Amino acid sequence: METMMKSGVEMKGGVSGRIAEIDRERSERVRDFAEVERRLGLEELRGQAERCLHCGVPFCHGEGCPLGNEIPNFNEAVAGGRMRDAYRILSRTSLFPEFTARICPALCEGSCTHGATDEPVMVRQLEKLIIETAFKEGWVELPEPKRAPDRDVAVVGSGPAGLAAAEMLRRGGARVTVFEQFARPGGLLRYGIPNFKLDKRVIDRRIALLEEAGIEFVCGTEIGRDIAPGYLRRHFDGVVLALGTQAARDLRIPGRELPGMHLALEFLGAQARKAESGGDGPEISAKGKDVLVIGGGDTGSDCVGTAIRQGAKSVTQVEIMLKPPVARAADNPWPEWPRVLRTSSSHEEGCARMWNINSVRAIGSDHVEGVEVEDVEWKTSPDGRRTFAAIEGSRRIIPAQLVLLAMGFTGVPEGGVPDALGLARTRRTTLVSSPEAHIFAAGDCATGASLVVRAMAHAIGEARKMLAALD
Repeated sequence: METMMKSGVEMKGGVSGRIAEIDRERSERVRDFAEVERRLGLEELRGQAERCLHCGVPFCHGEGCPLGNEIPNFNEAVAGGRMRDAYRILSRTSLFPEFTARICPALCEGSCTHGATDEPVMVRQLEKLIIETAFKEGWVELPEPKRAPDRDVAVVGSGPAGLAAAEMLRRGGARVTVFEQFARPGGLLRYGIPNFKLDKRVIDRRIALLEEAGIEFVCGTEIGRDIAPGYLRRHFDGVVLALGTQAARDLRIPGRELPGMHLALEFLGAQARKAESGGDGPEISAKGKDVLVIGGGDTGSDCVGTAIRQGAKSVTQVEIMLKPPVARAADNPWPEWPRVLRTSSSHEEGCARMWNINSVRAIGSDHVEGVEVEDVEWKTSPDGRRTFAAIEGSRRIIPAQLVLLAMGFTGVPEGGVPDALGLARTRRTTLVSSPEAHIFAAGDCATGASLVVRAMAHAIGEARKMLAALD
């Protein structure tokens, strides 16, 4: 079989394998907050699209993608160099491909047919190529509403779910007003995801299009503080609550009250506000400090990368759960999402990672100086419940002058706008839509904390339900 090299990628029979090096050089990227991933062009990625053409039964857009993106179809267009057709196909199902192409974990790739025996096609990077080409060429235009706008709808929250709901409602013939408590729209996209993953100019570019299409954004306005919830009932035909999961899981240990102990979004939000204002430094800084991140998920990884860029002395990340396997386990077959060890670009930049670690207490007098931890052993009871027990003699102190809690989110707090509008809650404290009252909950506040792509997909569905209820 003919073998050749093209753009640093081994090519066999004209069809490339997965591109290994997609990030900027480590020594360069840790000195700034610019996006880590370099821009891949058509010549590099065409081989990825060609790999998709050999698929027999595509699971990616059914089993994998919550949005139902027609992945084989737009990849076929890319393989043929028909980029405008690729954009047309992608935009049929994805409202904001520029967001998901940067921050989605690519569920589609987990169910890619190539993944059964090989590495999956680089769908996320192909999606990014398509949407960025479309913006560069001036192809991105929002469709006209299906009918003349004749209903007024409020959306509370401008994160990924709020933006998706707003755009679907606009397309369905509603006049949409989005209320956002922070200074600028974007929610989690702007204030929770670092610039090195999602440049905020990408958000601004999309917001400008939404405003041009008629969506009004009212920022710096909190419902329940600046505007009474009853105002929404009186002035709008329907309301979408896209509040996210506001209650972060806290760590109830002795010493939690010490200065230097922060929730992850406090830290990430401080950096985002600093970047937005151009100030001298964030109100919470890792510079010169030993940093401990408690929680092994994506938010924890974002804290790691941010701390490194701020000039941390050292960064350690601990997780109470078991270390995931490097390859799929027998009970995790393809095309299920692979529950395997994931190493982010932030981890590669310099981070000690530990699993099976329980945090016992924070150490310090007037400021945190470290956290006492212990190793744990996990066991499964006969009824299938998993429990852990401390390993005797394993206690030790991890030095830290900044401790970041990135342990996920627990739901929507009691009281506030949802209660004022009469929405019920599930046992998991998520919100239940009330179609008869034309009040809908969209995204994480309804489903529980999940992925941006799932929040968008859920919001699109709830927006459609609202349009049906208003007819």
